[in-house]
Amino acid sequence: MPAVARLNPKDFFTAEEWERLSEHSSWKGLLLVAHCWLVIAAAFAMGVVWPVTIPLAVMVIGARQLGLAILMHDAAHRALHPDARVNDIVGEWFCAEGLDRYRPYHLNHHRLAQQTDDPDLVLSAPFPVSRTSLRRKIVRDLTGQTFFKQRFGPLIARLKMRKPGESAWSCVAAEAHRQRRFLIGNAVMLAALSAFGLWWAYFALWLLPQATWLPMVTRLRNIAEHACLAENEPDPMRQARTTHANLIERALIAPYFVNYHCEHHMFMHLPCYSLPRAHRLLTRKGVTARMEVQPGYLTVIGLASGA
Repeated sequence: MPAVARLNPKDFFTAEEWERLSEHSSWKGLLLVAHCWLVIAAAFAMGVVWPVTIPLAVMVIGARQLGLAILMHDAAHRALHPDARVNDIVGEWFCAEGLDRYRPYHLNHHRLAQQTDDPDLVLSAPFPVSRTSLRRKIVRDLTGQTFFKQRFGPLIARLKMRKPGESAWSCVAAEAHRQRRFLIGNAVMLAALSAFGLWWAYFALWLLPQATWLPMVTRLRNIAEHACLAENEPDPMRQARTTHANLIERALIAPYFVNYHCEHHMFMHLPCYSLPRAHRLLTRKGVTARMEVQPGYLTVIGLASGA
């Protein structure tokens, strides 16, 4: 299938505007990564000092775990740092695992956005669904079932399909190697907390958000970005959705400007911190009237559930 049409920034921005928007800062991306980890650390401290706040801490940390994935996504576009080596090291080791696997997959999604061969279409094509169906999906997310399927499903499938003479241990070892960055990161987190006598905080304040809140907000992110948009949509301005997010939504659902997804697909090499300004400029020029833009996440959830 041919690639989707690409937009020319010169049709939307002056040379000066585009130069400012497209500049890849040597410090802004790193500052966002530092901010993400500082928020996680603050939520950890809150949960440790005041255990009654652990439910809130789980939501904050789960949203920042999504934030780390969003910043890794910027690294996949080589937009986190202008130095390619720094970009990839920070994206892989300080954001989220699997940058080397994610980059070709994700760029293929951009090349074929909302087309039949889009590798991400499976995430959005089932919508809209009934309210009951969406509720079941969210329950599976919040009870850890989605996390278990994502983390252990490949191992279970590998064990079921192993060849005669292939040991179960070799399957486990192969899957552990595939997920080594995830395992190393979690082992480091557990060891660091255990050194301070806070081993329990790894389970309550890192693994629990990772297994519950993160899958749910990741689902909401996927719904907001592409659900209920036309398959094989030819217009690049309607192949993704921008969703306005208030302060609470930015804190608990949509960190680091991930809600400006239409702008991201229109100009995919813009750093995430440039997307709000791009949106403001496009609004002033009357362009957003032609784009897919929704007023908030509740509206998008309503679209996805047929409300």
